[in-house]
Amino acid sequence: MHQAPAIVILGQGSLATAQRIQQCYPQASIHGLEGRVEGADLCYTAFGDTLRGLYQQNTPIIALCAAGIVIRSLASLLSEKGVEPPVLAVAEDGSAVVPLLGGLGGVNVMAREIAEALGVAAAITTSGELRFGTCLLNPPQGYALADIEQGKRFVSDLLAGEAVRIEGDAPWLQQAQLPASEAARRTIHVGYQARPASRDELLIHPRSVVVGVAGGSLASIRAALQQAGIAEPAVACLLADERAMADSALHEAAQGLGVALRFTARTHDLAGMVAAALPAAQLIEVADVVIAVAPAPVEVKQVGRRRGRLAVIGLGPGAAELMVPAVKAELARAEDVLGYETYVRMAGPFRDDQVLHCTDNREEMQRARHAFELAAQGRSVVVVSSGDPGVFAMAAAVLEALHESTDPAWHRVDLEILPGVSASLATAAQAGAPLGHDFCVMSLSDNLKPWSIIEKRLDLAAQADLVLAFYNPISKARPHQLGMALEVVRRHRKGSTPVVLGRDIGRPGQTLKVVTLAELLPEMVDMRTMVLVGSSTTCVFPRLSGGEWAYTPRWYPSAS
Repeated sequence: MHQAPAIVILGQGSLATAQRIQQCYPQASIHGLEGRVEGADLCYTAFGDTLRGLYQQNTPIIALCAAGIVIRSLASLLSEKGVEPPVLAVAEDGSAVVPLLGGLGGVNVMAREIAEALGVAAAITTSGELRFGTCLLNPPQGYALADIEQGKRFVSDLLAGEAVRIEGDAPWLQQAQLPASEAARRTIHVGYQARPASRDELLIHPRSVVVGVAGGSLASIRAALQQAGIAEPAVACLLADERAMADSALHEAAQGLGVALRFTARTHDLAGMVAAALPAAQLIEVADVVIAVAPAPVEVKQVGRRRGRLAVIGLGPGAAELMVPAVKAELARAEDVLGYETYVRMAGPFRDDQVLHCTDNREEMQRARHAFELAAQGRSVVVVSSGDPGVFAMAAAVLEALHESTDPAWHRVDLEILPGVSASLATAAQAGAPLGHDFCVMSLSDNLKPWSIIEKRLDLAAQADLVLAFYNPISKARPHQLGMALEVVRRHRKGSTPVVLGRDIGRPGQTLKVVTLAELLPEMVDMRTMVLVGSSTTCVFPRLSGGEWAYTPRWYPSAS
């Protein structure tokens, strides 16, 4: 199981069972139906859409509901048996565990793990596993099946009465109830060498091979493996000099092989680097590649370290349904989460193994540098912003910290900026479409820029007849500045100009109202209010349900 599973529940009564299952998989997230479940890690609004999305992302699914609901939700997606994630249905009270899909992805293993945690028996129905006590087509972690289609024929032969003998080290098969015979025509062969396909042989490769590379392409690595007579599925990971962390060709090669890419300091030549990482391995040098063959499957996490990752994310305005899926996934896999405490708490709940680094909202550069220090150690780090991280938020500070840094380890970090729904866009959507034409986004805070610059830009933007979106409009430290800003705007706008005031949009207790520029008073606004000042073409009209719609048409009157 390469991805952490998603535990999906429909009601509050399932939460206790879900939390017991989560103890088996600490990386798993509990997905609860919005409005019906409190205390879940993530919220969703549509059960079927959620299940299909998880399935398409190859995420193992543990659904606490009737099996029929799961089957109907996923029926349209079912295709090849070899490419599906594990899917299980578990009774809400934990009294039954039913593996539904993903026999080749370890679903029966998961079913037994969950059943043991819940104190029940798993409802295993796979013929081969019931007969032999193990799934030959799904070897345990650290081993890989060479050919799934050949494997299916092989298991069918055993079920039909053929005997089998084992060649190589396969400790998990010692307890299996296989029809063993030294004179058997069928053989299970366990080894790292490449072998020609045979109807009479089930070939399983231990992932005991590490390929040390200085660079090169997927094609060159495959050529080296072929020359050394080593089967590609036996490769556990690639190992490279940490100075090559950002080498895209290496990442593409690892992705092509379906293995991890690990890094270490190169204090010797390539062979010495590999030998230091795997002292018990046999080394084979082929061209510019050093192949290490270990006596047993390699624990990849013990080989070098991974490339660190730093993601700067935007939570959106606050509502879980307005958080983009990529951000939710990033939070789920994070080891360290940094940010202003209010925003970090909004991003939760978190698992016990996730480390939270909460700081004051004025410590942006220190926070950014700390994030790089953590990521440079190989950790998966998230820096949290509300709204969109690139709009008056942490993305700029993170990039500034990187720009100023001469530490090569920081520049090797896998840095990604993930967008979120900004406060101006969320407020505009609630009001209608006041940002439907050209607009200008401004912060009225003079903490990082002088008021004279703000005033000049305000004057020019108002003169240009742009819709204006004000962030940080007012605070206790600067109560007068919104009034000063409105004086500038009123030089160029009529008193009848619509103004949208959105407070805490996307959060509990949100309010939205539309006033005119003449009616707008600074005391109507606080730091948590988004102010959208319309242009000369912005229109309002009544909503049937109360209040008003506001929009700015995409056309513009011809110059007179």
